[in-house]
Amino acid sequence: MLAKGRKVAGRGEQMSAHYAFGPQEDDVIIKHRLLTRTTTTRGEPPLKKLQKKFTSFATEIEKDADNTSDCERLYKAFLQEINTFELPLLKGKAVVDANIKEKESFNELQVEIERQILQAQTDIEDLKKQLEQSKIERQHKEECEAIRKLISSQPPRSETERLIADLEKEIADLEAEDIACLRTLELRKKQFALLLHVVEELQISIEDEQKSIADELRAITEEQKMSIEESGGASDAMAVD
Repeated sequence: MLAKGRKVAGRGEQMSAHYAFGPQEDDVIIKHRLLTRTTTTRGEPPLKKLQKKFTSFATEIEKDADNTSDCERLYKAFLQEINTFELPLLKGKAVVDANIKEKESFNELQVEIERQILQAQTDIEDLKKQLEQSKIERQHKEECEAIRKLISSQPPRSETERLIADLEKEIADLEAEDIACLRTLELRKKQFALLLHVVEELQISIEDEQKSIADELRAITEEQKMSIEESGGASDAMAVD
């Protein structure tokens, strides 16, 4: 039976626990040994020895012979065997009671550990919430610090107001200059329009004068031609005479 539970581990394999009997068979064997007080597989079980002592004592009593001394001897041997058998039972009972108390202590300890685990989980959740809140507060502080640095980098309010006043004055001057420029521009437009009108009239007058001069030149030319023709006719008449 024991050979079935052994296994030789090969190279690179881990040794694993193997047993000759299964869990149910182990329970039966342990129960039988507890009942018979057999701690090993060798030797005679104590219960069987007690049974033999009792059988020997009962058999000796039932005899009709004068065996008082033998009965007394067997009785003492039986009592001694009972004491021998009872002592492990008392020890076992004490062990069982101690195990029960220890189990109760373990159960209480397990309950306490589970309570502590739940408390630790609750504390962890609370700490997580506190951590998230701390992160948010830290982010707000960093943002406030950045705004403070930005504000600190800016000039004082008085200087800013002075710059604004200077800029407003400069804007007012520029607006006044712009208005003056617009007025000047309108005046120049009117003057230029008047100049164009004068130039146009002058050009018309020059064209009229040029036309009249051309007419006069044409009339003079006409008169000269006529006078030449008249003078030529008189010469011809004189030659005929």
